[in-house]
Amino acid sequence: MIAKIIGQLLLLESLLMFVCLGVAVGYGEDDVLAFLLSATITSSVGMAFKYLGRRSGNNLNRRDSYLLVTATWIVFSAFGMLPFLIGGYITSVTDAYFETMSGFTTTGATILDDVECLPHGILFWRTLSQWIGALGIVFFTIAILPSMVGGSMKVFAAEVTGPFKSKMHPRLTTSAKWLWSIYLALTIACIICYWVAGMTWFDSINYSMTTTATGGFAPHNDSAKYFISPAIEYISIAFQFMAGTNFVLLYAFLFKGQVMQLLRNSEFRLYIGVVAGATVWIMYILLTRLNYDLEQAFRSALFQVVSFITTTGLFNDDAGKWPHITWVILGCCMFIGACAGSTSGGFKCIRGVMIIKVVHNEFRHLLHPNAVLPVKVNGQTIPPAKISSLLAFFAVYILMCLVTATIMIAAGIDHTNAITISLSCMSNVGPTLGTEIGPVMSWSSLPDTIKWICSLLMLMGRLEVMTVFVLFTRSYWKEN
Repeated sequence: MIAKIIGQLLLLESLLMFVCLGVAVGYGEDDVLAFLLSATITSSVGMAFKYLGRRSGNNLNRRDSYLLVTATWIVFSAFGMLPFLIGGYITSVTDAYFETMSGFTTTGATILDDVECLPHGILFWRTLSQWIGALGIVFFTIAILPSMVGGSMKVFAAEVTGPFKSKMHPRLTTSAKWLWSIYLALTIACIICYWVAGMTWFDSINYSMTTTATGGFAPHNDSAKYFISPAIEYISIAFQFMAGTNFVLLYAFLFKGQVMQLLRNSEFRLYIGVVAGATVWIMYILLTRLNYDLEQAFRSALFQVVSFITTTGLFNDDAGKWPHITWVILGCCMFIGACAGSTSGGFKCIRGVMIIKVVHNEFRHLLHPNAVLPVKVNGQTIPPAKISSLLAFFAVYILMCLVTATIMIAAGIDHTNAITISLSCMSNVGPTLGTEIGPVMSWSSLPDTIKWICSLLMLMGRLEVMTVFVLFTRSYWKEN
C-alpha cells in the first residue's frame, strides 16, 4: 500500500519535472536533457512502485502514515536530486541530496557558491521544490488528488506542523484545497508586487515562490540585496510576515474581515511582539555601533528579523558583520519561529505561548499548592496530554541541537557555526551565523558526513522530530 502511494507521488514529481523541462525548452539552455531523463526515470520508477502495490487497499492506519510521510520526503529528495546530477551542475551525490532536501524542507541552505551560473530550468526547480514542500508534499496531494492518499487525516497529523492540527472545514480535502488556495493567492499577489517593483517575470515568480514558502533559495547570489531596492525589500518583508502567520487566521482576516480574531490570538500577539522587540533592539545597535542611517537601520533590522523568525533565509544585508549581540537576537528568532499552520519552521510561537502559560501556572502553584490551574490558550483549556507532548518535544528539540552541535565541534567546526548550523537545520532556517560560514555564504565547505547529518536534521525539523523518531522505537515495529 505504501509502495503504491509513493509510486503515485513519484508520478506527480515527474510531472513537476516536466514543468521545469518546459522552462528549460523555453530558454533553450543545456538543462533540457537533464530534466527529460530525470522525469523519465522518476515516472518509470513511480509506475513500478504502483505495479508492486496494485492489489493493496487504500486505508492507512496511524503507524503506516508515519512511515509513508517519512519515506515520501526521503524518496522525493532522492529523485529530486537527479536533474542536478544528470546535468552535471552538482557532481557529488552528497551535495545533490543536501541541496534537494534543503529545498523540499524549505530550509534554504545551499552548497552552491554561484547560483547565477545555473540555467533557468534548474533555478526554477530549486524554488519549485520549496514551494511544493512548504505546506507538505502529501498534503499537496490530498488537496489536488484526495483519492490518492487513504487515511488522509492520519497523514495530515503526521506531516502538518504545530501541536494543533487546525482545519477550516470538517472534510480534510476541503480544508486542504482552501489552504492551498490561500497559499496560491498569496504567491500570485507576491509575483505581481515584485513585478510592479521592477523585477523581471522570471525573478518575480522565483522570488515569490521562495518568499511565500519561507524557503530562501534565490536565483541571485546576493538574494534580495541584488536589486538594491527598498521597495522590493519591504514587499519581501510583508509577504514573509504573512507567510509566517497561521493560514487559518490569515483566511479569517483576509476573506472574512475578522480583524479582532487575529489581534486577540495569543500566538499572533507573541509573533508580532517578538518581531517588534527584536527589530527595535537590532535597529538601536545598528544606529549606535555601525552608524547606519535611520531608515536603513530599520529596514535592515526588520528584514533580517522577519527572515529569521519566519525561517525564510533571504537577506538584504550581511548580518555576519554585525555585532555579536545581534547574532544572539537572531538566533532566538531562529529558534522560536513563526506561527503553527504556516509555511515557516522553528519551534513555533504557539508552543512558546504554552510554555509561558505552564511556567506562569507553576509560579502560582508555589503560592497555592492545592489550586487547580488549567492551561488556557485563546480561551481553550489545553489537555494534559498536549502539555506532556509539548514538554517532550521541547526536550527532544533541544537535545538534538546539542548532540549535533557537539558532533560538529568534534569534527572541527567553529563552535558558533556548529550551534547555529544545528539550530538552522532543526528550524529549517537556512542561513547560519559565525566566522567560517556566515549568513550570506554557502555550506559547501562542510565535510560530507556533516552534510548527511544536516540532511537528516532538516527532515526531522520539517516533520517536527517525533514523526521520524517514532520509526526507531521498538513499539512501532511490534505486530500489535
